[in-house]
Amino acid sequence: MLSERMPNDYYARPFSATHSFRHERPARMKFLFDLFPIILFYAAYQLYDIYVATAVAIAAAVAQTGLFWLKTRRFENMHLITLGILIVFGGLTLILRDPIFIKWKPTIVNWLFGIVFIGSHFIGERTIAERLMSKAITVPAPVWSRLNMAWTTFFLLTGALNIYVAYNYSEETWVNFKMFGIIGLTLVFVFGQAFYLSRYMEVVEENGQGK
Repeated sequence: MLSERMPNDYYARPFSATHSFRHERPARMKFLFDLFPIILFYAAYQLYDIYVATAVAIAAAVAQTGLFWLKTRRFENMHLITLGILIVFGGLTLILRDPIFIKWKPTIVNWLFGIVFIGSHFIGERTIAERLMSKAITVPAPVWSRLNMAWTTFFLLTGALNIYVAYNYSEETWVNFKMFGIIGLTLVFVFGQAFYLSRYMEVVEENGQGK
């Protein structure tokens, strides 16, 4: 299901107080692999223009999805959703020669994630945050609910911020924001969340159960 793959398990890694460097390296590699299309988009834009960068991003996303299938013999829903949106909005940019469509893509992706996260409060027995991170840490149900709402808010605000930058600043500024701003905000949020959950890490280690 989509809810069990968004965002990917990289986000759960900082929550475990006991995981080792052996587990940390695959998490970092997974994170870089997920950023593969964005990195190539940025590089192509620096060398050429927004249209070449868009075409490169689409090709990179196709390759990313294919490589993941070759390695695991399955598709990751997050890759498929992102690829589908990229093909639609990137394709419109290339066909109509209008960059605004590709600029909307991060907003659509983030808002979609936000809608699915908030929907999990009302559909299913557990929120997406709990499904993703319950194997790394045990916390009370209200904490999972607050954490899920925090992710919902983050996705919705990030999507809004992306489109604000797209409409109010230069194309180059938006590309830089897409590459460094969104990724930076995500990392700050993830580690801020880990700090918030650190009190429960101590309880898990000492007692083997949530506070």
